[in-house]
Amino acid sequence: MTAPRGNTVDGVLRRSARRTPRATALRYADRVWSYAELDEAVSAAAHVLAARGLAPGDRVAAYGHNSDAYLIGFLACSRAGLIHVPVNQNLTGAGLGHILTSSGSSLVLADPALAGHLPDGTDLLPLRDTDDSLLALLADAPPYDGPEPAPEATAQLLYTSGTTALPKGAMMSHRALVHAYTSALHTLGLSAQDRPLHTLPLYHSAQMHVFLLPYLAVGADNTVLDGPDPETVLSLVEAGRADSLFAPPTVWIALSQHPSFATRDLTALRKAFYGASIMPVPVLERLRARLPELAFFNCFGQSEIGPLALVLGPDEHEGRLDSCGRPVLFVEARVVDEEGQEVPDGTPGEIVYRSPQLCDGYWGLPEESAEAFRGGWFHSGDLAVRDEEGYFTVVDRLKDVINSGGVLVASRQVEDALYSHPAVAETAVVGLPDDKWIEAVTAVVVIRADTTEAELLAHARERLASFQTPKRIVFTDALPRNASGKILKRELRDRLG
Repeated sequence: MTAPRGNTVDGVLRRSARRTPRATALRYADRVWSYAELDEAVSAAAHVLAARGLAPGDRVAAYGHNSDAYLIGFLACSRAGLIHVPVNQNLTGAGLGHILTSSGSSLVLADPALAGHLPDGTDLLPLRDTDDSLLALLADAPPYDGPEPAPEATAQLLYTSGTTALPKGAMMSHRALVHAYTSALHTLGLSAQDRPLHTLPLYHSAQMHVFLLPYLAVGADNTVLDGPDPETVLSLVEAGRADSLFAPPTVWIALSQHPSFATRDLTALRKAFYGASIMPVPVLERLRARLPELAFFNCFGQSEIGPLALVLGPDEHEGRLDSCGRPVLFVEARVVDEEGQEVPDGTPGEIVYRSPQLCDGYWGLPEESAEAFRGGWFHSGDLAVRDEEGYFTVVDRLKDVINSGGVLVASRQVEDALYSHPAVAETAVVGLPDDKWIEAVTAVVVIRADTTEAELLAHARERLASFQTPKRIVFTDALPRNASGKILKRELRDRLG
Protein backbone atom coordinates (compact mmCIF):
# COMPACT_ATOMS: atom_id res chain seq x y z
CA MET A 1 0.00 0.00 0.00
CA THR A 2 1.22 3.50 -0.84
CA ALA A 3 1.39 5.77 2.19
CA PRO A 4 -0.61 8.98 1.62
CA ARG A 5 2.12 11.10 3.18
CA GLY A 6 5.10 8.95 2.26
CA ASN A 7 8.40 10.56 1.39
CA THR A 8 10.88 8.05 0.05
CA VAL A 9 13.99 8.20 -2.09
CA ASP A 10 12.34 6.50 -5.07
CA GLY A 11 9.36 8.85 -4.69
CA VAL A 12 11.62 11.63 -6.00
CA LEU A 13 11.66 9.88 -9.39
CA ARG A 14 7.99 8.85 -9.25
CA ARG A 15 6.83 12.46 -8.86
CA SER A 16 9.00 13.67 -11.76
CA ALA A 17 7.72 10.82 -13.96
CA ARG A 18 4.14 11.91 -13.36
CA ARG A 19 4.96 15.58 -13.85
CA THR A 20 7.07 15.28 -17.04
CA PRO A 21 6.74 11.67 -18.27
CA ARG A 22 8.20 12.24 -21.77
CA ALA A 23 11.15 14.41 -20.73
CA THR A 24 14.61 12.81 -20.91
CA ALA A 25 15.74 11.65 -17.48
CA LEU A 26 18.97 9.76 -18.13
CA ARG A 27 21.53 9.16 -20.84
CA TYR A 28 24.12 6.42 -20.50
CA ALA A 29 26.22 5.05 -23.38
CA ASP A 30 23.73 4.59 -26.26
CA ARG A 31 20.64 4.31 -24.02
CA VAL A 32 18.23 7.16 -23.32
CA TRP A 33 15.47 6.91 -20.68
CA SER A 34 12.47 9.17 -20.36
CA TYR A 35 11.19 9.85 -16.85
CA ALA A 36 8.24 7.50 -17.40
CA GLU A 37 10.49 4.75 -18.77
CA LEU A 38 12.97 5.07 -15.92
CA ASP A 39 10.22 4.94 -13.29
CA GLU A 40 8.69 1.85 -14.93
CA ALA A 41 12.13 0.19 -14.98
CA VAL A 42 12.59 0.89 -11.26
CA SER A 43 9.20 -0.63 -10.47
CA ALA A 44 9.99 -3.74 -12.53
CA ALA A 45 13.41 -4.08 -10.89
CA ALA A 46 11.82 -3.82 -7.45
CA HIS A 47 9.57 -6.75 -8.40
CA VAL A 48 12.61 -8.76 -9.56
CA LEU A 49 14.32 -8.23 -6.20
CA ALA A 50 11.21 -9.05 -4.16
CA ALA A 51 10.66 -12.20 -6.25
CA ARG A 52 14.06 -13.48 -5.09
CA GLY A 53 12.67 -13.70 -1.57
CA LEU A 54 14.16 -10.46 -0.28
CA ALA A 55 12.12 -8.74 2.44
CA PRO A 56 12.05 -5.10 3.59
CA GLY A 57 15.11 -4.38 5.71
CA ASP A 58 17.34 -6.91 3.94
CA ARG A 59 20.67 -5.50 2.76
CA VAL A 60 21.60 -5.54 -0.92
CA ALA A 61 25.15 -4.57 -1.87
CA ALA A 62 25.96 -2.82 -5.16
CA TYR A 63 29.38 -3.49 -6.65
CA GLY A 64 29.60 -1.92 -10.05
CA HIS A 65 30.82 0.90 -12.22
CA ASN A 66 28.63 3.77 -13.34
CA SER A 67 25.68 2.76 -15.49
CA ASP A 68 21.94 3.17 -15.86
CA ALA A 69 21.58 -0.29 -14.34
CA TYR A 70 23.39 0.85 -11.19
CA LEU A 71 20.92 3.72 -10.68
CA ILE A 72 17.92 1.49 -11.39
CA GLY A 73 19.19 -1.05 -8.85
CA PHE A 74 19.52 1.61 -6.16
CA LEU A 75 16.06 3.06 -6.72
CA ALA A 76 14.55 -0.45 -6.95
CA CYS A 77 15.95 -1.25 -3.50
CA SER A 78 14.38 1.94 -2.22
CA ARG A 79 10.98 1.08 -3.71
CA ALA A 80 11.03 -2.44 -2.28
CA GLY A 81 12.11 -1.31 1.21
CA LEU A 82 15.54 -2.94 0.91
CA ILE A 83 18.69 -1.34 2.34
CA HIS A 84 21.14 -0.48 -0.42
CA VAL A 85 24.85 -0.90 0.37
CA PRO A 86 27.06 0.85 -2.23
CA VAL A 87 30.58 -0.58 -2.42
CA ASN A 88 33.64 1.10 -3.89
CA GLN A 89 34.18 -0.73 -7.18
CA ASN A 90 37.94 -0.64 -6.60
CA LEU A 91 37.73 -2.66 -3.40
CA THR A 92 38.86 -6.28 -3.41
CA GLY A 93 39.98 -8.79 -0.82
CA ALA A 94 39.67 -7.83 2.83
CA GLY A 95 38.25 -4.36 2.12
CA LEU A 96 35.41 -5.77 0.05
CA GLY A 97 34.83 -8.60 2.50
CA HIS A 98 34.64 -6.16 5.43
CA ILE A 99 31.70 -4.25 3.94
CA LEU A 100 29.81 -7.34 2.78
CA THR A 101 30.25 -9.04 6.16
CA SER A 102 29.62 -6.05 8.41
CA SER A 103 26.49 -5.06 6.48
CA GLY A 104 25.15 -8.61 6.33
CA SER A 105 24.28 -8.21 2.67
CA SER A 106 22.26 -11.17 1.40
CA LEU A 107 22.57 -10.26 -2.31
CA VAL A 108 25.15 -8.43 -4.40
CA LEU A 109 24.22 -6.52 -7.55
CA ALA A 110 27.49 -6.60 -9.47
CA ASP A 111 29.00 -5.88 -12.84
CA PRO A 112 30.00 -9.23 -14.38
CA ALA A 113 33.58 -7.98 -14.81
CA LEU A 114 33.85 -7.52 -11.04
CA ALA A 115 32.08 -10.69 -9.95
CA GLY A 116 35.32 -12.63 -9.68
CA HIS A 117 36.40 -10.49 -6.73
CA LEU A 118 33.41 -11.53 -4.63
CA PRO A 119 33.84 -14.15 -1.89
CA ASP A 120 32.87 -17.72 -2.74
CA GLY A 121 29.23 -18.46 -2.12
CA THR A 122 28.05 -14.87 -2.66
CA ASP A 123 24.47 -14.64 -3.96
CA LEU A 124 24.98 -12.60 -7.11
CA LEU A 125 22.66 -10.85 -9.54
CA PRO A 126 24.50 -9.29 -12.50
CA LEU A 127 23.59 -5.67 -13.11
CA ARG A 128 24.02 -5.71 -16.91
CA ASP A 129 25.69 -7.32 -19.95
CA THR A 130 24.25 -10.82 -19.44
CA ASP A 131 20.93 -12.48 -20.34
CA ASP A 132 20.13 -13.04 -16.67
CA SER A 133 21.10 -9.53 -15.51
CA LEU A 134 18.83 -7.12 -13.68
CA LEU A 135 18.63 -4.94 -16.78
CA ALA A 136 17.66 -7.91 -18.99
CA LEU A 137 14.99 -9.17 -16.57
CA LEU A 138 13.08 -5.89 -16.64
CA ALA A 139 11.34 -6.69 -19.92
CA ASP A 140 9.27 -9.55 -18.46
CA ALA A 141 8.80 -8.24 -14.91
CA PRO A 142 5.45 -6.77 -13.79
CA PRO A 143 5.33 -3.57 -11.72
CA TYR A 144 6.15 -3.83 -8.02
CA ASP A 145 2.99 -3.92 -5.89
CA GLY A 146 4.45 -4.40 -2.40
CA PRO A 147 4.36 -2.05 0.59
CA GLU A 148 6.10 1.32 0.55
CA PRO A 149 8.83 1.81 3.16
CA ALA A 150 8.27 4.27 5.99
CA PRO A 151 10.15 7.59 5.74
CA GLU A 152 12.13 6.72 8.88
CA ALA A 153 13.23 3.34 7.47
CA THR A 154 16.89 2.94 6.51
CA ALA A 155 17.37 3.42 2.78
CA GLN A 156 21.13 3.03 2.52
CA LEU A 157 24.26 2.16 4.45
CA LEU A 158 26.81 4.74 3.36
CA TYR A 159 30.21 3.43 4.28
CA THR A 160 32.70 6.11 5.22
CA SER A 161 35.70 6.44 2.92
CA GLY A 162 38.09 4.83 5.37
CA THR A 163 40.84 7.44 4.91
CA THR A 164 41.72 7.29 8.63
CA ALA A 165 40.14 4.03 9.88
CA LEU A 166 38.06 1.05 8.79
CA PRO A 167 34.88 2.14 6.96
CA LYS A 168 31.70 2.36 9.05
CA GLY A 169 28.19 2.08 7.64
CA ALA A 170 26.23 5.30 8.23
CA MET A 171 22.52 4.43 8.41
CA MET A 172 20.72 6.90 6.13
CA SER A 173 16.94 6.98 6.30
CA HIS A 174 14.64 7.96 3.45
CA ARG A 175 13.67 11.06 5.42
CA ALA A 176 17.30 12.11 5.92
CA LEU A 177 18.17 11.73 2.23
CA VAL A 178 15.08 13.60 1.00
CA HIS A 179 15.94 16.44 3.38
CA ALA A 180 19.46 16.41 1.89
CA TYR A 181 18.04 16.60 -1.64
CA THR A 182 15.94 19.62 -0.66
CA SER A 183 19.01 21.34 0.82
CA ALA A 184 20.96 20.69 -2.38
CA LEU A 185 18.19 22.02 -4.62
CA HIS A 186 17.77 25.14 -2.52
CA THR A 187 21.44 25.99 -1.99
CA LEU A 188 22.93 24.98 -5.36
CA GLY A 189 20.13 26.36 -7.52
CA LEU A 190 19.60 23.09 -9.42
CA SER A 191 16.91 23.32 -12.10
CA ALA A 192 15.24 21.34 -14.87
CA GLN A 193 16.99 23.56 -17.44
CA ASP A 194 20.46 22.39 -16.33
CA ARG A 195 22.25 19.70 -18.33
CA PRO A 196 24.34 17.99 -15.64
CA LEU A 197 27.19 15.62 -16.33
CA HIS A 198 27.74 12.90 -13.71
CA THR A 199 31.25 11.44 -13.91
CA LEU A 200 32.19 10.39 -10.37
CA PRO A 201 31.34 6.90 -9.10
CA LEU A 202 27.66 6.56 -8.23
CA TYR A 203 28.58 4.51 -5.18
CA HIS A 204 29.87 7.78 -3.71
CA SER A 205 27.31 9.80 -1.77
CA ALA A 206 28.21 13.18 -3.30
CA GLN A 207 27.56 12.22 -6.93
CA MET A 208 24.42 10.24 -6.12
CA HIS A 209 22.81 12.30 -3.37
CA VAL A 210 23.95 15.89 -3.96
CA PHE A 211 23.59 15.84 -7.74
CA LEU A 212 21.99 12.89 -9.55
CA LEU A 213 18.95 12.36 -7.28
CA PRO A 214 18.26 16.09 -6.75
CA TYR A 215 18.53 16.63 -10.50
CA LEU A 216 16.05 13.79 -11.07
CA ALA A 217 13.79 15.50 -8.53
CA VAL A 218 13.58 18.66 -10.66
CA GLY A 219 13.32 16.87 -14.01
CA ALA A 220 16.71 17.65 -15.55
CA ASP A 221 18.33 15.86 -18.50
CA ASN A 222 21.16 13.83 -16.88
CA THR A 223 24.17 12.27 -18.59
CA VAL A 224 26.13 9.58 -16.74
CA LEU A 225 29.68 8.68 -17.81
CA ASP A 226 31.84 5.74 -16.86
CA GLY A 227 34.35 8.13 -15.30
CA PRO A 228 35.83 11.65 -15.40
CA ASP A 229 37.89 11.29 -18.57
CA PRO A 230 39.09 14.86 -19.31
CA GLU A 231 38.86 14.53 -23.10
CA THR A 232 35.28 13.23 -22.95
CA VAL A 233 34.19 15.86 -20.42
CA LEU A 234 35.69 18.74 -22.40
CA SER A 235 34.20 17.43 -25.67
CA LEU A 236 30.68 17.18 -24.22
CA VAL A 237 30.92 20.68 -22.77
CA GLU A 238 32.18 22.12 -26.07
CA ALA A 239 29.33 20.35 -27.92
CA GLY A 240 26.76 21.89 -25.58
CA ARG A 241 25.77 18.52 -24.11
CA ALA A 242 26.69 19.53 -20.56
CA ASP A 243 26.58 22.80 -18.64
CA SER A 244 26.92 21.56 -15.05
CA LEU A 245 29.73 19.48 -13.56
CA PHE A 246 30.72 18.27 -10.11
CA ALA A 247 34.26 17.05 -9.50
CA PRO A 248 36.76 16.80 -6.66
CA PRO A 249 39.92 18.94 -6.80
CA THR A 250 41.94 16.07 -8.28
CA VAL A 251 39.64 15.96 -11.32
CA TRP A 252 39.54 19.75 -11.72
CA ILE A 253 43.35 19.68 -11.60
CA ALA A 254 43.41 17.03 -14.34
CA LEU A 255 40.97 19.04 -16.47
CA SER A 256 42.98 22.25 -16.04
CA GLN A 257 46.20 20.46 -17.03
CA HIS A 258 44.70 18.83 -20.14
CA PRO A 259 46.47 20.03 -23.31
CA SER A 260 43.26 21.41 -24.87
CA PHE A 261 41.82 23.06 -21.75
CA ALA A 262 43.21 26.46 -22.71
CA THR A 263 41.96 26.34 -26.32
CA ARG A 264 38.53 24.65 -26.27
CA ASP A 265 35.31 26.66 -26.27
CA LEU A 266 33.96 25.94 -22.79
CA THR A 267 31.46 28.78 -22.60
CA ALA A 268 28.55 26.30 -22.35
CA LEU A 269 29.73 25.33 -18.87
CA ARG A 270 27.69 27.46 -16.44
CA LYS A 271 27.97 25.70 -13.07
CA ALA A 272 31.08 24.16 -11.53
CA PHE A 273 30.79 22.29 -8.25
CA TYR A 274 33.82 21.13 -6.31
CA GLY A 275 34.15 19.19 -3.10
CA ALA A 276 34.91 15.75 -1.57
CA SER A 277 38.28 17.16 -0.43
CA ILE A 278 39.83 20.58 0.09
CA MET A 279 40.47 22.59 -3.08
CA PRO A 280 43.93 24.21 -3.13
CA VAL A 281 43.48 27.97 -3.46
CA PRO A 282 46.10 28.34 -6.26
CA VAL A 283 44.23 25.74 -8.36
CA LEU A 284 40.92 27.55 -7.87
CA GLU A 285 42.53 30.84 -8.84
CA ARG A 286 43.80 29.31 -12.11
CA LEU A 287 40.37 27.88 -12.95
CA ARG A 288 38.59 31.17 -12.27
CA ALA A 289 41.12 33.08 -14.37
CA ARG A 290 40.54 30.72 -17.34
CA LEU A 291 36.72 30.68 -16.96
CA PRO A 292 35.75 34.00 -15.37
CA GLU A 293 32.01 33.65 -16.16
CA LEU A 294 31.73 30.16 -14.64
CA ALA A 295 29.79 29.96 -11.36
CA PHE A 296 31.83 27.99 -8.81
CA PHE A 297 30.21 26.30 -5.81
CA ASN A 298 32.28 24.79 -2.99
CA CYS A 299 30.34 21.83 -1.57
CA PHE A 300 31.48 20.48 1.79
CA GLY A 301 30.25 17.72 4.08
CA GLN A 302 30.59 14.02 4.76
CA SER A 303 28.72 10.77 4.24
CA GLU A 304 26.98 10.93 7.61
CA ILE A 305 25.06 14.09 6.70
CA GLY A 306 23.84 13.13 3.27
CA PRO A 307 26.61 14.42 2.47
CA LEU A 308 26.10 18.18 1.93
CA ALA A 309 26.55 20.43 5.00
CA LEU A 310 28.18 23.71 3.90
CA VAL A 311 28.25 25.59 0.59
CA LEU A 312 30.20 28.60 -0.63
CA GLY A 313 28.22 30.11 -3.50
CA PRO A 314 29.62 31.81 -6.60
CA ASP A 315 28.89 35.30 -5.26
CA GLU A 316 30.65 34.50 -1.98
CA HIS A 317 34.09 33.48 -3.24
CA GLU A 318 35.70 36.90 -3.45
CA GLY A 319 38.03 37.38 -0.50
CA ARG A 320 37.34 33.94 0.97
CA LEU A 321 38.59 31.38 -1.57
CA ASP A 322 39.70 29.08 1.25
CA SER A 323 36.24 29.00 2.88
CA CYS A 324 33.74 26.17 2.48
CA GLY A 325 30.80 28.47 3.08
CA ARG A 326 27.79 28.50 5.36
CA PRO A 327 25.34 25.76 6.40
CA VAL A 328 22.72 24.61 3.89
CA LEU A 329 18.98 24.78 4.44
CA PHE A 330 18.53 21.91 6.91
CA VAL A 331 21.90 22.04 8.69
CA GLU A 332 22.95 23.79 11.91
CA ALA A 333 26.69 23.95 12.59
CA ARG A 334 29.01 25.32 15.24
CA VAL A 335 32.68 25.07 16.26
CA VAL A 336 33.52 23.55 19.66
CA ASP A 337 36.51 22.75 21.85
CA GLU A 338 37.46 19.33 23.24
CA GLU A 339 34.83 19.66 25.99
CA GLY A 340 32.10 20.35 23.45
CA GLN A 341 31.78 24.04 24.33
CA GLU A 342 31.28 26.52 21.50
CA VAL A 343 34.38 28.64 20.88
CA PRO A 344 34.48 32.32 19.86
CA ASP A 345 34.53 33.21 16.16
CA GLY A 346 38.06 33.04 14.79
CA THR A 347 39.09 30.21 17.15
CA PRO A 348 39.90 26.77 15.68
CA GLY A 349 37.82 23.84 16.87
CA GLU A 350 35.81 20.88 15.66
CA ILE A 351 32.70 21.40 13.51
CA VAL A 352 29.62 19.72 14.97
CA TYR A 353 26.19 19.44 13.35
CA ARG A 354 22.51 19.10 14.11
CA SER A 355 20.28 18.24 11.14
CA PRO A 356 17.44 16.00 9.91
CA GLN A 357 19.90 15.02 7.17
CA LEU A 358 22.10 13.16 9.65
CA CYS A 359 22.45 9.41 9.78
CA ASP A 360 20.88 7.35 12.55
CA GLY A 361 24.27 6.09 13.68
CA TYR A 362 26.66 3.41 12.42
CA TRP A 363 25.40 -0.04 11.49
CA GLY A 364 26.17 -2.53 14.26
CA LEU A 365 28.41 -0.08 16.16
CA PRO A 366 26.46 1.36 19.10
CA GLU A 367 29.53 2.62 20.99
CA GLU A 368 30.94 4.44 17.95
CA SER A 369 27.48 5.88 17.26
CA ALA A 370 27.15 7.22 20.79
CA GLU A 371 30.64 8.74 20.63
CA ALA A 372 29.89 10.47 17.31
CA PHE A 373 26.67 12.00 18.68
CA ARG A 374 27.93 12.90 22.16
CA GLY A 375 26.40 16.02 23.63
CA GLY A 376 23.48 15.95 21.20
CA TRP A 377 25.57 17.04 18.21
CA PHE A 378 27.29 15.01 15.49
CA HIS A 379 31.07 15.38 15.75
CA SER A 380 32.54 15.67 12.26
CA GLY A 381 36.24 15.22 12.97
CA ASP A 382 36.99 18.36 10.92
CA LEU A 383 39.05 21.20 12.38
CA ALA A 384 37.64 24.57 11.32
CA VAL A 385 37.28 28.26 12.06
CA ARG A 386 34.01 30.24 11.85
CA ASP A 387 34.13 33.97 11.12
CA GLU A 388 31.76 36.69 12.35
CA GLU A 389 29.68 36.47 9.15
CA GLY A 390 29.03 32.77 9.67
CA TYR A 391 31.47 31.40 7.08
CA PHE A 392 33.43 28.26 7.95
CA THR A 393 36.99 27.54 6.86
CA VAL A 394 38.13 23.95 7.27
CA VAL A 395 41.73 23.81 8.36
CA ASP A 396 42.23 20.06 8.39
CA ARG A 397 40.90 16.72 9.47
CA LEU A 398 41.60 16.45 13.20
CA LYS A 399 43.50 13.22 12.56
CA ASP A 400 45.63 14.91 9.88
CA VAL A 401 46.82 17.83 12.01
CA ILE A 402 50.59 17.51 12.51
CA ASN A 403 52.20 17.90 15.95
CA SER A 404 55.64 19.27 15.07
CA GLY A 405 57.77 20.03 18.12
CA GLY A 406 54.64 20.56 20.21
CA VAL A 407 53.17 23.05 17.71
CA LEU A 408 50.12 22.05 15.66
CA VAL A 409 50.52 22.43 11.89
CA ALA A 410 47.53 22.33 9.51
CA SER A 411 48.53 20.38 6.42
CA ARG A 412 46.31 22.48 4.15
CA GLN A 413 48.34 25.64 4.71
CA VAL A 414 51.54 23.84 3.71
CA GLU A 415 49.85 22.28 0.67
CA ASP A 416 48.54 25.65 -0.55
CA ALA A 417 52.07 27.10 -0.33
CA LEU A 418 53.47 24.26 -2.43
CA TYR A 419 50.64 24.38 -4.97
CA SER A 420 51.65 27.96 -5.77
CA HIS A 421 54.88 26.61 -7.31
CA PRO A 422 54.39 26.04 -11.07
CA ALA A 423 56.19 22.69 -11.05
CA VAL A 424 53.82 21.11 -8.49
CA ALA A 425 50.97 19.09 -10.00
CA GLU A 426 49.72 17.53 -6.75
CA THR A 427 50.84 17.39 -3.15
CA ALA A 428 49.82 15.93 0.19
CA VAL A 429 51.41 16.88 3.50
CA VAL A 430 51.58 14.43 6.40
CA GLY A 431 53.35 14.09 9.71
CA LEU A 432 55.87 11.27 10.04
CA PRO A 433 57.36 10.02 13.33
CA ASP A 434 60.52 11.92 14.26
CA ASP A 435 62.75 11.71 17.34
CA LYS A 436 63.30 15.46 17.46
CA TRP A 437 60.03 16.93 16.17
CA ILE A 438 57.55 14.23 17.36
CA GLU A 439 56.12 14.47 13.85
CA ALA A 440 58.12 15.88 10.94
CA VAL A 441 56.17 17.89 8.38
CA THR A 442 56.64 15.89 5.18
CA ALA A 443 55.38 16.86 1.72
CA VAL A 444 54.71 14.17 -0.87
CA VAL A 445 54.78 15.81 -4.30
CA VAL A 446 53.84 14.89 -7.87
CA ILE A 447 55.62 17.25 -10.28
CA ARG A 448 54.80 18.33 -13.83
CA ALA A 449 58.11 20.09 -14.52
CA ASP A 450 61.68 19.63 -13.41
CA THR A 451 62.42 20.88 -9.90
CA THR A 452 64.42 19.86 -6.85
CA GLU A 453 63.76 19.35 -3.18
CA ALA A 454 65.92 22.37 -2.37
CA GLU A 455 63.94 24.61 -4.77
CA LEU A 456 60.59 23.57 -3.29
CA LEU A 457 61.81 23.97 0.27
CA ALA A 458 63.07 27.47 -0.54
CA HIS A 459 59.70 28.28 -2.12
CA ALA A 460 57.89 27.05 1.02
CA ARG A 461 60.16 29.03 3.39
CA GLU A 462 59.17 32.27 1.62
CA ARG A 463 55.50 31.60 2.35
CA LEU A 464 55.42 29.71 5.64
CA ALA A 465 56.65 30.02 9.18
CA SER A 466 59.67 27.91 10.03
CA PHE A 467 57.62 25.39 12.04
CA GLN A 468 55.27 24.92 9.05
CA THR A 469 57.98 24.44 6.43
CA PRO A 470 58.43 20.79 5.42
CA LYS A 471 61.42 19.00 6.84
CA ARG A 472 61.45 16.75 3.80
CA ILE A 473 60.07 16.53 0.26
CA VAL A 474 59.26 13.10 -1.18
CA PHE A 475 58.69 12.86 -4.93
CA THR A 476 56.24 10.29 -6.30
CA ASP A 477 54.49 9.48 -9.58
CA ALA A 478 50.98 9.49 -8.07
CA LEU A 479 49.20 10.02 -4.78
CA PRO A 480 47.04 7.21 -3.39
CA ARG A 481 43.37 8.15 -3.31
CA ASN A 482 39.97 6.55 -3.25
CA ALA A 483 37.45 6.63 -6.09
CA SER A 484 35.91 9.88 -4.85
CA GLY A 485 39.23 11.68 -5.20
CA LYS A 486 40.17 11.87 -1.53
CA ILE A 487 43.89 11.46 -0.96
CA LEU A 488 44.59 8.59 1.40
CA LYS A 489 46.95 10.23 3.86
CA ARG A 490 46.71 7.22 6.16
CA GLU A 491 48.26 5.14 3.38
CA LEU A 492 51.02 7.71 2.87
CA ARG A 493 51.82 7.68 6.60
CA ASP A 494 51.94 3.88 6.60
CA ARG A 495 54.11 3.74 3.47
CA LEU A 496 56.62 6.39 4.51
CA GLY A 497 56.59 6.02 8.29
